[in-house]
Amino acid sequence: MRSYRSLGGPFAERPVYSQQEIEDLCSDELRKANLYPAKPQAVRIERFIEKRFGVSPAYEDLPNGVLGFTRFGPKGVERIVVASSLTAAGGKVSDRRINTTLAHEAGHGLLQAHLFLFGAESASLFDGHVDAKSPKILCRQDGVPGNQKRTNYDGRWWEFQANLAIGALLLPRGLFDECVGSFLVETGSFGMRTLPRGARPKAVQSLSEVFDVNPVVARIRVDQIHPEKDGRQLTL
Repeated sequence: MRSYRSLGGPFAERPVYSQQEIEDLCSDELRKANLYPAKPQAVRIERFIEKRFGVSPAYEDLPNGVLGFTRFGPKGVERIVVASSLTAAGGKVSDRRINTTLAHEAGHGLLQAHLFLFGAESASLFDGHVDAKSPKILCRQDGVPGNQKRTNYDGRWWEFQANLAIGALLLPRGLFDECVGSFLVETGSFGMRTLPRGARPKAVQSLSEVFDVNPVVARIRVDQIHPEKDGRQLTL
């Protein structure tokens, strides 16, 4: 991870992670918590938050459009809250949306907690809900995959990073590769293994079922790791 002086936005410092650094960090943290599955299957993300940060996610009424927030203190993550409205619908889709939001919040905790430890100014992250003694990052509906129509990067790098952690936590790269391997074919003179366009829907469906995530999350992960040759893939 490298850090640069930020020329704009809420922080004086901007950490920059490579995709591989995020993949490695999330997998390592899951292993340290003994929650990296032995085979492709759903990750217990709520339990991971409890073990890694020492907090149990709370479910509360939050302002319209806010899915959750992570509150930070001198020692890092102090609290993770998810909108109780996500539980209202019930069922598999709702449960998966909750897990996606939890993974997003865990991403903030893993990738950005150090910014608060150093006393960074971050008021504009809170959309007017500022508590100087307990700063928090509010995550809105349009910023978490699976909860919005827009999927393009809009400059909020802290949300971009947290979104990258969603796939790395819920569909760890090693397990992802194991699950999607049967859909790959060798192409070119070097025998590179690629995911054909015709196999993509079945691969997404399989990943969604195996890792218990909504299809849009699986599709973003597929397009992240195996982008189509014509460049048409979702971005966060």
